[in-house]
Amino acid sequence: MKVALDAMGGDRAPAVNIGGAIAALRLYPKLEHLFLVGDEDILKEECAKQGLNLNDKRVSIVHAPEVIGMSEPGAKTVRRKKQSSISIAMDMVKDGRADAFVSAGNTGAAVAAATLKLRTLKGIDRAGIASAIPNEHGLCNILDAGANPEAKPEHLVAYAIMGTAFARHVLGVKNPRVGLMSNGEEDEKGTTFTKETFKRLRATPGINFIGNVEGHDLFDSELDVVLCDGFVGNIVLKSVEATAKAVSKWLKAELKGNPLRLCGAALASGAFKALKEKSSYETYGGSPLLGVNGVVIIAHGSSSALAIQNAIRVAVETVEHGVNPRIEEALAALHESPAAEVIEA
Repeated sequence: MKVALDAMGGDRAPAVNIGGAIAALRLYPKLEHLFLVGDEDILKEECAKQGLNLNDKRVSIVHAPEVIGMSEPGAKTVRRKKQSSISIAMDMVKDGRADAFVSAGNTGAAVAAATLKLRTLKGIDRAGIASAIPNEHGLCNILDAGANPEAKPEHLVAYAIMGTAFARHVLGVKNPRVGLMSNGEEDEKGTTFTKETFKRLRATPGINFIGNVEGHDLFDSELDVVLCDGFVGNIVLKSVEATAKAVSKWLKAELKGNPLRLCGAALASGAFKALKEKSSYETYGGSPLLGVNGVVIIAHGSSSALAIQNAIRVAVETVEHGVNPRIEEALAALHESPAAEVIEA
């Protein structure tokens, strides 16, 4: 299995990318080859600094002289910077030289490059990012978490199918539960958009649609996929991440308030460590961009080496479990069903 890593992507590139690459090569034997895509001189220097042996047959550098900045416009910059690390790494997936793409760089650019170069799967108009949030029952994936801010009801129907396939075949959930984000659980709640989406989801065979869900359901309900447009999904995801960080900061401040609390914190250090691992985006690494004709994993812009390592793991697992063929099978079955006209209307 071969992975192309955008080694220049992210707020702390290339240091964290090389650190994550070293760990991934050590931990994942199914990773046959890792391509480090970026400025060759910069990457060689960083590899030497961190002790990554470029004579290792499992790793190599692919030169990409340009970098797409985190604040640059996505699609326009992809077209303008054809020699960027994102563009060249995506070309490697397109040409079959790599099985998956991983980047902590500019999300808009990664989505644009994937859509332009790989195209979407048959039956998919817009790709969506599936981002994992831990809850009481396991993991809940928000779909879409930012790729498609102006979604239509038919896009969310496709997300339901793709999210179900991902949860079933990669995460091992037998019958994934799918909910639609709204401002109330009642069937009649929501905007014109969510009401129309609700109607179509109810008519869609092959998904376990449980109806409308609210924000608290992300954490205390048995849910595997929560559907929303990319605008709402991105706000929810960033709010959850910020809340987790704030609570952690507040808790540390309170524990340092007196010696007795510090003693208690020392006794509970194992629990605190486990909670931190469960709530940190670093544990989950990256989010798959579902719906494109290839495996694309988008990591957080502020990713650490651990997050990059786990993003590579997600890429390996997604390729291994053949998610795209499963999605195509589900879409083909849907379009052959009597309900297809209602869903697509």
